Amino acid sequence: MIFGATGDLAIRKLFPSLYRLFARGKLDKFAVIGVARRSLTEAEFQNSVKDSVMTALGDKENIDEFISHFYYQSHDVADSSSYVSLKNMANQIDEKYGLEGNRIFYLAMAPEFFGPIALHLKSDGLTDVTGYKRLVIEKPFGHNLPSAEELNQQIRTAFTEEEVYRIDHYLGKEMVRNIEVIRFANAIFEPLWNNRYISNIQITSSEVLGVEERGRYYETSGALRDMVQNHMMQMVALLAMEPPISLTTDEVRSEKVRVFRSLRNISHDEVNDYFIRGQYGAGLVEDLEVPEYRAETMVNKESNTETFVAGKLMIDNFRWAGVPFYIRTGKRMTTKSTKIVVQFKDIPMNLYYQPEKMLNPNLLVIHIQPEEGITLHLNAKKAGGHLDAQEVKLSFANTGIHAMNTPEGYEKLLYDCMRGDATNFTHWDEVAYSWAFVDKISEVWEKTKSENFPNYPSGSMGPRAAEELLEKDGFFWWPVTDLAVDICK
Repeated sequence: MIFGATGDLAIRKLFPSLYRLFARGKLDKFAVIGVARRSLTEAEFQNSVKDSVMTALGDKENIDEFISHFYYQSHDVADSSSYVSLKNMANQIDEKYGLEGNRIFYLAMAPEFFGPIALHLKSDGLTDVTGYKRLVIEKPFGHNLPSAEELNQQIRTAFTEEEVYRIDHYLGKEMVRNIEVIRFANAIFEPLWNNRYISNIQITSSEVLGVEERGRYYETSGALRDMVQNHMMQMVALLAMEPPISLTTDEVRSEKVRVFRSLRNISHDEVNDYFIRGQYGAGLVEDLEVPEYRAETMVNKESNTETFVAGKLMIDNFRWAGVPFYIRTGKRMTTKSTKIVVQFKDIPMNLYYQPEKMLNPNLLVIHIQPEEGITLHLNAKKAGGHLDAQEVKLSFANTGIHAMNTPEGYEKLLYDCMRGDATNFTHWDEVAYSWAFVDKISEVWEKTKSENFPNYPSGSMGPRAAEELLEKDGFFWWPVTDLAVDICK
């Protein structure tokens, strides 16, 4: 059951992802009930699903068979009679397809409805099933730690922690899921994955888009809550976690939680020493003039909301003591890119020192989007020269090897949910620790109005202060545009 089945998320992501699972033979016996306030006939809803799939994927085989599994109910989320009707419909469909009482409730709606829907599902009998029941929730999970705790309490009256799947689509991305394989399946990396050999790790997630039609939501969120609390923190945890004793859900989650517990606790007075905020001004993006953030629709003309965040996270444990994890994310930047750069320490003595050209450090670059792959930057002898060294790159690209983009993150996560694998969904402990960390930053920023907003032009890589954050440690941001993966044809 998809609550919010006429919304943007369902149309752009969920329906195409379900179709890909269907086309690959991963959906055998299934049915989908779309639930939304809008009055639609079943045929109208099925046509909207068809349009969604065709728009995303083009002309597809068996599309009519696929949409025949879709049903619709116009629904009032506050009215118990709607839930009773929904239960009766689900029972009839369950019997028709022989689904053994298994239910997945996907809440693709505004977060204020998460708690009330979960409570109604319990009180109106929809969770009384003979098979499994699972609740999938989109971000944001709360607005801060107290609101997240309240929401969690509401949900846990109807579902156990094992039945709650808090979805973070970054955890479905091919190369994010590949971080564990790169680390734990390669003997050349894991022995070096510590403060003896790594000088710093940089995570960049930049967008060229502005807030578009999301001004109302973004004004209450900002880049800190929208990106750092979930996506960026999850990538840090995967990069920094200890090897789990097995790849089971509980063991992987346990190691990620240990990372969050090891994060250096920064005081309110230290926030601006570790974190930088920015807000985009007018500028040129892809040769088009774009307005400043404060001129966007539904945005306060004197808004203090950040559209850019850069920060330094320190993990105070034996493995990572002294190694900064730098993160930055923002809108209206130079390019759309999500990359992880692991910078190894310089060799003790440079035998190939040239006054005009220093040797580059070794880098491991994990390309997450839009391209997907891995690049290892090494130094090797320049062809034809004396013993001059030059940089060489060893690249693996998913797009080149498979001649197609890897499946959408939602497809993987939906399939994981159906299989009961919660490894790539966030546990409540992860949510709580990340909110506790982020709340201190947001408290300081909300109390102090930034006098220099907007402080970076659209089409740039953020404010100057983000560069200074690394410069005081003797580092610099590796330009993401210079680190593109080489596609093998």
